[in-house]
Amino acid sequence: MITLVTGATRSGKSEWAEHLAMRSQKPVVYIATATRYPNDAEWEARLQKHSDRRPKNWQTLEVPINLSQIILEVKAKNYILVDSLGTWLANLLEQDEDAWIRIEYELLEAIQVCTVDITFVSEEVGWGLVPEYKSGRIFRDRLGGLSRKIGAIADAVYLVTGGYAVNLTQIGEKLL
Repeated sequence: MITLVTGATRSGKSEWAEHLAMRSQKPVVYIATATRYPNDAEWEARLQKHSDRRPKNWQTLEVPINLSQIILEVKAKNYILVDSLGTWLANLLEQDEDAWIRIEYELLEAIQVCTVDITFVSEEVGWGLVPEYKSGRIFRDRLGGLSRKIGAIADAVYLVTGGYAVNLTQIGEKLL
């Protein structure tokens, strides 16, 4: 089963994804995509908050780049929770368009052939102003496109906003 959980900053999307993982009653492999910056106390505190909230029996893998490879290596009895696509994409933002297309394709292929239930957390970044800087526009466009592609193959897509999770696959219509 493929699940996408999307929403704004501090909306509760990570907590909802963690709830879905716990509800599965399977061993959870938590894939943290953030890059650590020990000299950035605020960033490290954010990462620690996520870590403190997770059950201690979850296996945590820090995977800032090679997400496709790790997804394919996780054994079938597990449940994968990837938090988050936006952070992972930020780690790859320097890739040119051709490289990004290849990386995105590899991820989508890995998702479709893996034998593990998997939930992705993704940030909604396209509801605001068009970013002033090119890198911001590239990030927004790539993340929006990736979320849409994963949503198209997902069994469930949740939008989390204001502390509520809405199952879009139950109330929405899939775009062709």
